[in-house]
Amino acid sequence: MKPEFEVTILGNTSSIPVHGRNHTAQAVQIGQEWLLIDCGEATQIQLRKFKVKASKIDHIFISHLHGDHYLGLVGLLSSFHLGKRSRPLSIYGPKGLDEIITTHFRWSNTRLTYPIHYQETKDNQLNLLLNHPKFMVYSFPLKHRLPTTGFLIREKPRLRNLIKAKLEEQKLPIEAINSLRQGMDYIGVDGSFYAVREFCYPPEPVRSYAYCSDTIFWPELIEYIQGVDLLYHESTFLEADKQRADLTYHSTASQAAEIAKLSKAKKLLLGHFSSRYKDLSPMKAEAENIFPEVELSEEGKTYSI
Repeated sequence: MKPEFEVTILGNTSSIPVHGRNHTAQAVQIGQEWLLIDCGEATQIQLRKFKVKASKIDHIFISHLHGDHYLGLVGLLSSFHLGKRSRPLSIYGPKGLDEIITTHFRWSNTRLTYPIHYQETKDNQLNLLLNHPKFMVYSFPLKHRLPTTGFLIREKPRLRNLIKAKLEEQKLPIEAINSLRQGMDYIGVDGSFYAVREFCYPPEPVRSYAYCSDTIFWPELIEYIQGVDLLYHESTFLEADKQRADLTYHSTASQAAEIAKLSKAKKLLLGHFSSRYKDLSPMKAEAENIFPEVELSEEGKTYSI
């Protein structure tokens, strides 16, 4: 049985929270781990509303220092403190974010009940941020008005499933079973040989999720997100407002769909919608003309990968 790999949308609007939409934030569950990607205002309220246990979050990833992507962070960290959290928390974000956090708690005379491990992100190439036993998280560069990164979450290969009928026919030493489950043929000291292809089912494909925060249409990012199962790409504007998108270093829904098509993503999730649009259906329609496997992100909805 595959471990869970899901994305829950907590906020999907851009600069102004209107039309019942909130600032950008996403909770990602992968196996037993919970990750938070961006933390706009109202994030902790949304976590409670959609019954995501904030206490389970051990890793927070911030894409850039525009307020709609991080102004909920200090409030969330304060709530962790008031809840007597003791478990370490890792935060990954651009230069300056650690200073913002430290300055706030210094001037509020707050000594947190838990340690924060801060890792500065770089917007120059694909960089490994988190090497978990079950998955890896990378940052990759985006093109916005200030240093900005996207994030790529990729599963590690799971242990291979053994063919029980084969094991009943032939008793294998435990060393052989361990080797085969890791996808490696086994040769014993006595010369015995057990092939993976004979004793194991084909490997399950690893799953991946790419999060493209604020960015102008920038095909160079395609190399980092090739073939992902789910691609979240900002779609702040409709094509009629493309000039505004270019001016503010944002993307249109059609441009997001073009990135999905060029990267051969399996599915596209649109988000970061401008406050000027109450009805978002035209965005989905524009994107579908280029890339059919597309959905509008909905707050409170969970998307399985």
